[in-house]
Amino acid sequence: MSVENELAGSSVLVVEDEESMATGLVYNLEEEGYRVLLAKDGAEALELYRDGSFDLAILDVMLPYHDGFEIARVIRAASPQLPILFLTAISAQQSKIRGLTVGADDYLTKPFHLQELLLRVRRMLKRGRWYTREELYDGTLEFGDNSVDFATLTAQSGEQRFTLTPREAGLLKYLWQQKGRIVPRSELLRSVWDEERTTDTRTVDNFVMRLRKYFEPDPSRPCYFLSVRGAGYRFLTGKDASSAEEPGAGTESGED
Repeated sequence: MSVENELAGSSVLVVEDEESMATGLVYNLEEEGYRVLLAKDGAEALELYRDGSFDLAILDVMLPYHDGFEIARVIRAASPQLPILFLTAISAQQSKIRGLTVGADDYLTKPFHLQELLLRVRRMLKRGRWYTREELYDGTLEFGDNSVDFATLTAQSGEQRFTLTPREAGLLKYLWQQKGRIVPRSELLRSVWDEERTTDTRTVDNFVMRLRKYFEPDPSRPCYFLSVRGAGYRFLTGKDASSAEEPGAGTESGED
């Protein structure tokens, strides 16, 4: 890969305790022109994060002292806009789901191809910069007892106030822009994740589940974020929202 990279100089926190993996990650990321800081355990990771400023965090799950989930929680609480990429074992489906639940933007299973890792890093860094452009993240959304300020990523549901991650806000805004239309998962991957099926469609389902948890009066019977079996998702607001999902709808992760 060439170091002629418009994202060169971006700061990446890598947290990986396996020496050969860590060495390879640092070498190849630095070859891309990124500034890389490596932590080999959870305690060192939290220390580096609190002392530095980063554009992306790459977290292994299994770590000494604090695991990747704990680190992600700390990062997400303090830095809602920092992209987080999890590295997980190939058979650890629950780790993937848990990682997305605690605020990760994406995951990559081990072993992985180097080019795929570098491509995901570029896309996440590029989209991270996109999130900082106020003209692309302006406006507010109100539906039901909910409100969202896209410029600050702050949201409110009833009396509860919280901050969305950039990916959560991006998904919500795209669904809002397509209000009433059934949006296939593949389209959401292209438009929100900037991916062509290299990310599992289950990722989309998990992010929709997050939005339901935040904004639905009863997440088990969604009225705003509807799934249409075999087709995708449909967002409704206000009086257009029904009290239950459409016939044939569900939360399965089938293909579009």
